[in-house]
Amino acid sequence: TNWIESLARAEGYSCQATSVAGVAQRTGSTIYYIEMAPPSDRSPIFSLAPSEGDVDVVIAAEMMEVGRAILRGFVTPDRTVLIGSTHRALAVSEKMMPGDGMASAEEVRSAAEIASQQLILADLEELAVSQGSVISSSLFGALAGSAVLPFPHIAFEDAIRRSGRGAKESL
Repeated sequence: TNWIESLARAEGYSCQATSVAGVAQRTGSTIYYIEMAPPSDRSPIFSLAPSEGDVDVVIAAEMMEVGRAILRGFVTPDRTVLIGSTHRALAVSEKMMPGDGMASAEEVRSAAEIASQQLILADLEELAVSQGSVISSSLFGALAGSAVLPFPHIAFEDAIRRSGRGAKESL
């Protein structure tokens, strides 16, 4: 979230970032929500939370987060670029089930193919770990690679450099 906000502001955009903490698995799934608007003589009015059917980009750090975003109505075929990591971090409900309680990643993938305008899925956790970094760096890289935002790749890199910590690995 910090990198995206830094990127937008450095490119002259107005930007607002908020987070909505969850209460589900592993201390809850937190939704980080960002709105941005290009320079204008009018001040934008931003929302504090996403609305169903009104989200341009969803970035999910784990496959079941992809599914939850679809179920919440944040992903729509007329609008949403969906970026997600295919790796799994089991939910409490999956761990508690006797036997194999894992939810089907293939079912989520199938739903994502239908629900999104553009779908970018890869094991972004493995990519990050292989570079000595964290998943946020590969998710941010996928956002840059999607070309959905009107910013040059160097601006994404500069946002990482400005953050300082772990910049080399993240790049």
